[in-house]
Amino acid sequence: NLPSDATPVLDVTGKELDPRLSYRIISTFWGALGGDVYLGKSPNSDAPCANGVFRYNSDVGPSGTPVRFIGSSSHFGPHIFEGELLNIQFDISTVKSCVSYTIWKVGDYDASLGTMLLETGGTIGQEDSSWFKIVKSSQLGYNLLYCPATMICPFCSDDEFCLKVGVIHQNGKRRLALVKDNPLDVSFMQVQ
Repeated sequence: NLPSDATPVLDVTGKELDPRLSYRIISTFWGALGGDVYLGKSPNSDAPCANGVFRYNSDVGPSGTPVRFIGSSSHFGPHIFEGELLNIQFDISTVKSCVSYTIWKVGDYDASLGTMLLETGGTIGQEDSSWFKIVKSSQLGYNLLYCPATMICPFCSDDEFCLKVGVIHQNGKRRLALVKDNPLDVSFMQVQ
């Protein structure tokens, strides 16, 4: 349930995010600190499809993989609100066997990296490791949060049980993962 003063999430042009449209998740920083989010093959994975959530090493180069935000409060209209539980799905055409490899989730703990990596294979609308929130950043844009305790405590109004999504280095690539400090600051650009 959203409060009556729920604030819509805005894209880089100031328009409200629409769950019917596709967006690229872009960094609020430029150059080597920038880079779009994309779907890629996870190192050492035996998955038949690309299954990792990465960020390019710079804002110069390829565009990120488009995503759709699927809000848990669709009866509030075609908007995505700050703090709303939502699923994130890569919006790509794919073979039927890879459809489940488009929905974001948090994977198991990786002891060698000391964190949990973002990957695909989640489920839409299920109470599992696929629930995220978009919240206003203390910097320029927004942060992504992973909120597992919301399923246990749905009436909890703050984000104290949420974990931040940031970037770690894995085999020379920037991989999205859960972090204690330095969350990834992002903005959203509609795909035309």
